[in-house]
Amino acid sequence: MQTVPVINSIGNQYSREVIDIILPIQQQEFNIPITLEDQPDLLDIENNYHRTGGGFWGASVNGELVGTIALISLGHQAGAVRKMFVRKAFRGKEFGIAQQLLQHLIAHSQQTGITDLYLGTVDKLAAAVRFYERNHFQQIAKADLPGYFPIMSADNVFYHLQLKAENV
Repeated sequence: MQTVPVINSIGNQYSREVIDIILPIQQQEFNIPITLEDQPDLLDIENNYHRTGGGFWGASVNGELVGTIALISLGHQAGAVRKMFVRKAFRGKEFGIAQQLLQHLIAHSQQTGITDLYLGTVDKLAAAVRFYERNHFQQIAKADLPGYFPIMSADNVFYHLQLKAENV
């Protein structure tokens, strides 16, 4: 049995699988009042992420999509980390899926000239907050976000990570 996740770029053909991971985690596991209507980007991954210079990646184990992460290219050599979700049964260091997804996004960012990553999350997602902090994201005040950062209504904690740009 393969337990090593495979990280691949994913598009609209995976929208239903992505929704089936993200919505239950948001709504049932963490009681965040957010619906699919609040996240229309999930129905058009290609236009909202890939065509804008960002990306959307999925982690699969044994052919099953078990985790996601997305990047919105914001211009200004900046990006927004979005849609970082891993099915509960696949979380933790044993699988390392969240870490691999984040490393993949960071490598893509560096290769495409992004030097600043921003993200918003919800304080009740304590494990996510610890994960970002372990990965050198620095908490910042909402007021310190750049004006071009698209704030999600549910988010109440914000982070920034300065990257070293690779020679492209």
